[in-house]
Amino acid sequence: MTVHPSLQTYADAWTHSIEAIAELVQPLVEGEWNRATPCPGWSVRDIVSHVIGMECEMLGDPRPIHSLPRDLYHVRGDFARYMEVPVDVRRHHTGPEMTAELEYVLIRRARKLRTENRAPDTLVRAPLGAEQSLELAYRMRAFDVWVHEQDLRTALGVPGNLDSPGAHVVRDTLLLTLPKVVARDAGAPPGSAVVLDVHGPVEFLRTVRVDADGRGTVDGTPSLGPAATLAMDWETFVRLSCGRVRPAAVADRVKTDGDEELAAAILASLAVTP
Repeated sequence: MTVHPSLQTYADAWTHSIEAIAELVQPLVEGEWNRATPCPGWSVRDIVSHVIGMECEMLGDPRPIHSLPRDLYHVRGDFARYMEVPVDVRRHHTGPEMTAELEYVLIRRARKLRTENRAPDTLVRAPLGAEQSLELAYRMRAFDVWVHEQDLRTALGVPGNLDSPGAHVVRDTLLLTLPKVVARDAGAPPGSAVVLDVHGPVEFLRTVRVDADGRGTVDGTPSLGPAATLAMDWETFVRLSCGRVRPAAVADRVKTDGDEELAAAILASLAVTP
């Protein structure tokens, strides 16, 4: 590939996950495309439709002209409506139509990756007509396809790739959200520290420290007297952070120490994906 060095990690992670998705759905019979996934309101077909739609946007294709039904309970807000259009327009596509379109989009995107010569700070199209840097776009596509690969694996009963390159992109991206989750959303008091201890295929220990002004920062140094400590496995952390489960549903997989009220507020605030 000729991808800029700062983009290569994301390109590699995206490639690994998108190829895994293609392999997962290739042998599916028609009924399996309708299986529910942990992503609220979306079936296996819907997940693949979303992936196709977002990759088409990365290629600069025009968005489909389509009016959404009014009875989609999971569609709330402009961002959700934006994401739902390329999904709903494919809801009646057959399995072979889905796999053929996915394969064609992957060929086009792989070709684009091989010839990518834009600088990482180049502005490209983002959802809702906004703009984002090319580097952020690459990172978010790597993040998105790995999370949706896991959605598909859960729905189809084929676990795997919890420690793949995409998993590490997801870890690093979610770590960036922790200061806001702890300090602002959960309201950890100034001068406090919260420790998050995640074990499993991808493991880390991070401390979120809240300064006197209520601003949070995250580092890898343990705190000797944290206000709260939360310990869980990697898969549970991902499912909570991506809004796939509510804290009550995984209470047996999360251990908390210290201020229980603060720990509960953090768990309730972990979901950061739209």
